[in-house]
Amino acid sequence: MRSILIQGGRDVGMGARLDTAMDLARSHGGHLTVLVDTPVDKYVTVDPYGGAILAREALDMALKEDDALAAAFGERLARDDVPFDVAQSELPQLDALVRSGDLADLLIVSRSSGLAGDLALNASCPVLALPDHGTLELPLGTACIAWDGGSEAARALKAAVPLLIGAREVRVLTVASTKATGFPPTEALRYLARHGVKAELTELPEGHSIEESLAAEVARVGASLLVMGAYSHSRLREFLFGGVTRFFLEETEAPPLFIAH
Repeated sequence: MRSILIQGGRDVGMGARLDTAMDLARSHGGHLTVLVDTPVDKYVTVDPYGGAILAREALDMALKEDDALAAAFGERLARDDVPFDVAQSELPQLDALVRSGDLADLLIVSRSSGLAGDLALNASCPVLALPDHGTLELPLGTACIAWDGGSEAARALKAAVPLLIGAREVRVLTVASTKATGFPPTEALRYLARHGVKAELTELPEGHSIEESLAAEVARVGASLLVMGAYSHSRLREFLFGGVTRFFLEETEAPPLFIAH
């Protein structure tokens, strides 16, 4: 994880994102990019006849404020020991992060941004979604991997290996109703072992739902990271009926989430 991209902003989660990214860059000899975005489309309205109206004064003020924010990030990071750059964009926020993520190994956002799910579906790199006031503990204590045997879970597992190496404890969690599909959990254990990661398998009864069973175990072991595939069911189905990904993205008590699709 040598190229780490973070969502830059003035929100309450910015401190946790920046601290986590800097710790990751130090531990992996990486480079940090802070992306400050001023989406021009927010300042454009369309009239009933199809014409576009640009709120020029508001846009100019926003650009000026975000230029100052980018400069402040640069001054802050220049005082530290992490290689960095500050990038700016005028694309819609999701598009800006997806495009910049094409040359990133990891994209860090806050769960409260509401962007993590869309980024997991559209970005070409994994996404680390943090609580607003919680950083990623390094080296990892207990890391949990939600395993349903699907391709999404496999991609998340592979991408998370650099974080899992050196963790105090790694647990692969399966729920009774999902363990018979896709790759068996023993394959996940073998893959990790080839990378020098010793993991234990925990099979859970489903209980009321898969997500509640996983959440209870994650809380019980005090996990500092949950690795999971994003949206193994369709996004529409999860929106209408709920699902594991949606549950953990909305669960304020969940640990940092490492997700990939």
